[in-house]
Amino acid sequence: MPRPLARVLALLELLQSGGVRTVPELAGRLGVDERTVRRYAGHLLDLDVPVESVRGRYGGYRLASGYRMPPLMLTDEEALAVLLGLAAGRRAGPAGVTATAGETAAAKIRRVLPERTRLRLDALLGSLAFTAPPGGTPAPDAAVLLACADAVAHHRPVTVRYTSADGRSGERTLHPHGLVAHAGRLYLTATEPATGEERVFRLDRMDRARVLPGSFTPPAGPDPARRLLTSLATAPYRHEVSLRVRGTAERIHAGLPPSVAVVTELPPADGDDAEAGRWHRVTLRVERLDWLPGVLAFLDLPFVVERPAALRGLVTDLAGRLLDSAGREA
Repeated sequence: MPRPLARVLALLELLQSGGVRTVPELAGRLGVDERTVRRYAGHLLDLDVPVESVRGRYGGYRLASGYRMPPLMLTDEEALAVLLGLAAGRRAGPAGVTATAGETAAAKIRRVLPERTRLRLDALLGSLAFTAPPGGTPAPDAAVLLACADAVAHHRPVTVRYTSADGRSGERTLHPHGLVAHAGRLYLTATEPATGEERVFRLDRMDRARVLPGSFTPPAGPDPARRLLTSLATAPYRHEVSLRVRGTAERIHAGLPPSVAVVTELPPADGDDAEAGRWHRVTLRVERLDWLPGVLAFLDLPFVVERPAALRGLVTDLAGRLLDSAGREA
C-alpha cells in the first residue's frame, strides 16, 4: 500500500475512535506536519467521509455524529478483543444481548477482516474451551434497554410494561436512577413516583418502555450498584436472619456477599479485644436456613445467632456431625 494512502487510512482510524483530535496531535501520531494532516483530511472528504473541522483553541477534526464506516478498520488486537468478548458473552449469557445478535455481529466482523487476520482468529476461537456451561439467562429487549438508558442519562420519567415475579403484568411509571449488570442480568434501579418507594426491576421482565416528557432529580445516597445489592440482600424471603460476627467486613463478605447480606459495624463495647477484630451485625433474608451453618463454619469467625432460634439448632446439628466424623478412625 502506498505510504500516503496508508497514512490517510491511519487518520481515518484515529478519527473513528471518537472525539475531536487536534491537528498537532494528529501530526504527531502520523509522523507528518500539520499542513499534510489538513491535506489528508481533504482526501477523506473527497471519499465522502464526513470529516468535520472544529474551530477554536481546542479545535481539530472529528467524524460527523452517527456516521458508520462501511469498511471496518480494526487492528489484530482490536479484532481479537471484539470477537473474544462476543464469544465469552454468548457463553456466559450476557445481560444485554441475545445469542443471535452476538452471532450475527461476529459474522459481520469476520466478513470484513483481512483473510490472514480472520484465519488466525478462527484458529484461536476454534481451539478455545470454556469450563462453564452456556448461560441461560434471558436478554432484555434492545428497544427497552435503549429507552431505559436514555431515561437514566437524561433524568427523564419512563413508562414500562412490567411482569412481576408472581406473573402480574401492568404499566408502571418510573424515575430511573441507573442500570446495573449483576449475575448475568440487567437491572433498573428506580423510584415509583406514585408511592415514593425505591425499587429494582429486571429488564428482561419488561416488554416495552417509553420515555416521557419532563425531568426529575435523582435521589442522593448510594450509587445504583449499591442500591441493587442492598435490595437483593433485603428481599422479603421466608426467614429473617440476624447475626453478630467478629471480623472484618471483607472477610464476612467472602462467604456472605453484599447481594446476600448487609454487614454493619457495631460500636465497640467494654472489654472488646481490638486485635481480635470488631463485631459486625449481619442481616439477611433467606428462603431456607440449611445452607447457613456451612457458610458460618467456612468463615471460621466468632459469631452469635440472634435470630431465628431454628438456626441455632442447625448449627448445633452440624457441629455434632463434624465432631462425629472427626472421631472416626480411617
